[in-house]
Amino acid sequence: MRDYPENYTLNDVLLDWYDKHARDLPWRIPPAQSKSGVMAEPYRVWMSEVMLQQTTVAAVAKYFHAFTKRWPTVDALAAAKDQDVMGQWAGLGYYARARNLLKCARMVVSDYNSEFPETRDELLKLPGIGPYTAAAIASIAFGRPECVMDGNVERVMARLHNIHTPLPAAKPELFSKATALTPDLRAGDYAQAVMDLGATICTPKSPTCGICPWSCACVALISGTAAELPKKTPKPVKPIRYGIAYIARRTDGAWLLERRPDKGLLGGMLGWPGAEWGAKAVENPPVSADWQVLNAEVRHTFTHFHLRLSLRVATIGNKPPATGDFISKNAFDPETLPTVMRKAYRLACTQFDDN
Repeated sequence: MRDYPENYTLNDVLLDWYDKHARDLPWRIPPAQSKSGVMAEPYRVWMSEVMLQQTTVAAVAKYFHAFTKRWPTVDALAAAKDQDVMGQWAGLGYYARARNLLKCARMVVSDYNSEFPETRDELLKLPGIGPYTAAAIASIAFGRPECVMDGNVERVMARLHNIHTPLPAAKPELFSKATALTPDLRAGDYAQAVMDLGATICTPKSPTCGICPWSCACVALISGTAAELPKKTPKPVKPIRYGIAYIARRTDGAWLLERRPDKGLLGGMLGWPGAEWGAKAVENPPVSADWQVLNAEVRHTFTHFHLRLSLRVATIGNKPPATGDFISKNAFDPETLPTVMRKAYRLACTQFDDN
């Protein structure tokens, strides 16, 4: 390769680039330290990888800081109250991750003497840890030569090898190519280097191939097909579901909320009462009241469907509700609500303020 000794491998070239251009991330050990044998803390690697599942680095950073400040060790997190962790997670989405975060922390404490296991196979036994996360922890925190393949790595491999098979069918071939490149030494740095390459240079749109350390070896660049890769099988159109949220405030300022079941969408989170979301909105008020229909709706997109949520608001007395519990105005923090419920709250507050 140009400007490198003949015996340099793709790994050598990429690691040289990473040493100069690694992203500064709060859970990461800088390459200057990792080269000297300093390893990332498994707890912080695990926390970041769980948070990064289907979530951007920019969105995760503030949550990571908040979690690790409030619960700096796996023991501290394992001892936390479920509702505190779920409330701290609010807004990050995919709430099953938060439930599994607690389950995993408690299992590490109870079954592994508060030490994360080092191998991919043992890590896979922990709740909420799949093949990618297990490989990332084993590689980044323990230096194991595991192939760590996220969407960035898939894109890099598809272009490097000019693979036109659409995703997700291409995943086995891409994983095989990525595995073949994974080195025994500096495995964690290499894993992060490939992800950084995809995130900063080999981007989905307008890749900056001119400054890519692998440009001389990229078959797609040479073939002129880099911009069209990776190819993807078209996703099915998301259906629309409808629902109603009943937002009631008691005369003393308390709000009526209910905690959703642990299993299912928004499991374990606080929210406004209402019937299940479906093909049409179903009236199911939690208490008899003079419900006012807001001339507005909440629109929110989940992984598998779009939601259209109508709003009903009311000020009520001390009549006990059929479902839910009142939370005093001093104890209620709207920031602990999931995003869709927070959207509803903001619209409802306009109505209450007007009154």
